[in-house]
Amino acid sequence: MNIEKQRLQQANTLSNPWKKWGPYLSERQWATVREDYSPDGSAWEYFSHDDSRSRAYRWGEDGIGGISDDRQLLCFSFAFWNGRDPVLKERLFGLTGNEGNHGEDVKECYYYLDNTPTHSYMKMLYRYPVDEYPYEPLVRENRMRDSLSPEFELADTGIFDKARYFDIFIEYAKNDENDLLIKVTAHNRSGQESVLDIIPVVWFRNTWSWGYDNYKPQLSKSKPGVIAIDHKELGKYFLCAEGNTEMLFCDNNTNAPKLFGAGTADRFFKDGINEYVVHGDETAINPDNEGTRAAVRYHLELSGGQSRSVRLRLSSALENEPFHDFDKIFESRIAEANEFYNELLARDSNSELSRIQRQAIAGILWSKQFYYIDIPQWLKGDPAQPEPPKTRLEGRNSDWMHLNNADILSMPDKWEYPWYASWDLAFHCVTLAMADAEFAKSQLKLLTREWYMHPNGQLPAYEWAFSDVNPPVHAWAAWRVYEIDKKEKNNEGDIAFLESVFHKLLLNFTWWVNRKDEHNHNIFQGGFLGLDNIGLFDRSSEIPGGGHIEQSDATAWMAMYCLNLMRISLELSKSNPVYQDLATKFLEHFLYIAGAMTNIGKQGIDLWDDEDEFFYDVLQTPNNITRMKVRSLVGLIPLFAVEVLEPDIIIKCPDFAQRMNWFLKYRPDLASLVSRWNVEGKGERRLFSLLRGHRLKRILKRMLDTTEFLSDFGVRSLSKVHEEEPYTLKLENLEYKVDYQPAESRNRLFGGNSNWRGPIWFPVNFLIIESLLRFHQYYGDDYKVECPTNSGVYLTLKEIAFELRSRLIRLFLLPENRSCTGPEQNLNFQIAPGCNDYILFFEYFDGDSGKGLGASHQTGWTSLVANLIQSEAE
Repeated sequence: MNIEKQRLQQANTLSNPWKKWGPYLSERQWATVREDYSPDGSAWEYFSHDDSRSRAYRWGEDGIGGISDDRQLLCFSFAFWNGRDPVLKERLFGLTGNEGNHGEDVKECYYYLDNTPTHSYMKMLYRYPVDEYPYEPLVRENRMRDSLSPEFELADTGIFDKARYFDIFIEYAKNDENDLLIKVTAHNRSGQESVLDIIPVVWFRNTWSWGYDNYKPQLSKSKPGVIAIDHKELGKYFLCAEGNTEMLFCDNNTNAPKLFGAGTADRFFKDGINEYVVHGDETAINPDNEGTRAAVRYHLELSGGQSRSVRLRLSSALENEPFHDFDKIFESRIAEANEFYNELLARDSNSELSRIQRQAIAGILWSKQFYYIDIPQWLKGDPAQPEPPKTRLEGRNSDWMHLNNADILSMPDKWEYPWYASWDLAFHCVTLAMADAEFAKSQLKLLTREWYMHPNGQLPAYEWAFSDVNPPVHAWAAWRVYEIDKKEKNNEGDIAFLESVFHKLLLNFTWWVNRKDEHNHNIFQGGFLGLDNIGLFDRSSEIPGGGHIEQSDATAWMAMYCLNLMRISLELSKSNPVYQDLATKFLEHFLYIAGAMTNIGKQGIDLWDDEDEFFYDVLQTPNNITRMKVRSLVGLIPLFAVEVLEPDIIIKCPDFAQRMNWFLKYRPDLASLVSRWNVEGKGERRLFSLLRGHRLKRILKRMLDTTEFLSDFGVRSLSKVHEEEPYTLKLENLEYKVDYQPAESRNRLFGGNSNWRGPIWFPVNFLIIESLLRFHQYYGDDYKVECPTNSGVYLTLKEIAFELRSRLIRLFLLPENRSCTGPEQNLNFQIAPGCNDYILFFEYFDGDSGKGLGASHQTGWTSLVANLIQSEAE
């Protein structure tokens, strides 16, 4: 067992808290729902980027390349100043959801380069302009652009032209769980001398201003270059800074006189360091060298091409010579990280594919965040603060009074989505399990705990609307993580984990059945289900003129959920035969759903269209029934509901086999939905799927058609046929239309962007690949489909899955400019050494060019490329 694995084992068994410190700081706490105390829920406007310099946060903290302890009592990050900016660069800047022409958008350049599961070694790159950062031009130009225009990015301003920027590498190495070595190295990439202030900042999260506990921890100058840190819960620490540095102290308190014109007994405020460095205001800094926020200041004058490093040490013990072993420890941690990844990844460690994998995993490990909210406190307000408007008590998330979260969670993206989302998190865990299966399992269990899951059984969706409905993929993720972990442990599965999640998912399944099958006929209406605005209407709101939508995707997700729970039941039955009863229950429920899709409410309504040979949503209004012929992922998601049971599984579960055979005999109409194949010498293999052989081929014909779904870089979310033939529907004297949009949305329908109308999304592509492999498990090599459609080339389903996998991986590959990055970014940055080694993991990708779109650090689910590369190598 390599050294990092040993540390991981110690952390997971709690024998040594190696994960006590990590990258748990958010990259954007401002404009989050947690910090919103407005009467109307206008989070984007209530707490602005400008406010964040002077205003103490209530629920969390943010910073650049930052770390904190696992309760975020003490935080550390970096601020920078190029001598030209009007403010310190203390946190990443971006546009709010209402400012950007395609929604919220970080306007910075940074890359996560390395990280280990215990965070024993971490590295990231922040690219900072030599010239004044273009705050105002970015806001102005994006405000002028409409939804038909591309986003105006930082590189588009020309700020990075002629390499006029600093490449700032931030690195951490742990000597032990309470001893962190910190190094920041700045490279002046420009050809002329430039000034850079590097300002490491340490501070306490404000826990004293809200009226519950007025205890204020203390930072103070211990001696030159040393800040003493004292907290009654965290204990004593010291931040040691190398060299003769200036030390600055203030308090992490709101500057009420500046923001609100209010009087206060406080003298030094959160913005004190900014006021001193940028404006030379010496009164903003505490002359007594104490407070709750402190910094050291390194003023560097770097000639063109020159680099300098700054070293610090955050430790619970104060050494006389804190930097004597610094370089040696760093070298050891880097070597151990290399050893860990060399063993973990199936490829040559120096290969391009391994670099992609390692940065994908690094990104998802960097995206951990301390997430804290107590809904009753948040709604009612704090004793020491002004009372919030009464409207909040009936506003956003007011029906989640049980929810009280204070945990380290995997975020989709710590700037654009600095909050957990239940279906995102499910996909995160499948990649996290590659590096740290215990953390992945703990995340899946956490969302089912009583302080997360609603008493009615619903999983929380995301903080903007915890009651929204995400696809029920939690069971699928639990099974996949269980399988990955079992493989790592020499075929010894964690039954306790699987059983724990399974019992809670029984409550969630019941919620789905009781709340989302409105007419009790096994056809489901889940709303958006994460596929934002892919259809004609807002599926989470009332239909104009009344009526409802019978959702092909919601119903298929539930069929998949049934099969996932059936498979978990059969696994648990190996230890306890009682679970065979539940396996039967979920099999029967799957068959009821499959049958209902062909005869909704016994009205003869079928979600499958025989003419188009595709699944569609069905709109039922008081006077009409309409099959809405939008060819989208809605019609492909039925692929996901597939399970194959090998003969040995059925043999080992005799009660299940007996009840299954009885049920299929009793209901011959549903028995026809189950395929059987006799495996010579083994017995009968069973296929449970919403698709029979013929329908499977018809769907794949469309999916593998380059004029419809198949792109050079994966499967599009909407058929390209709608580019020339938009689907329209007239209802209540209004015309509704869906057309193909390969990149960013061209409209803001239903309060958001329609970004599922053409681009390539990683998670659903990942599920398509998995489903094809499962179908191949049943049909074998004799079952072939033309791929691409009309090419004359016939492939097995496994070969098609591998082809799709290759197309997705191609998004990240050189020697051509990485398709996912886009040509304009490479042109601006290709001067810098190693720039082609820095990889971004976007939220989604242009359906035609493969260019990365949306959040640029969505390693949450785009990190699944690491799993694809691993499976390809294996």
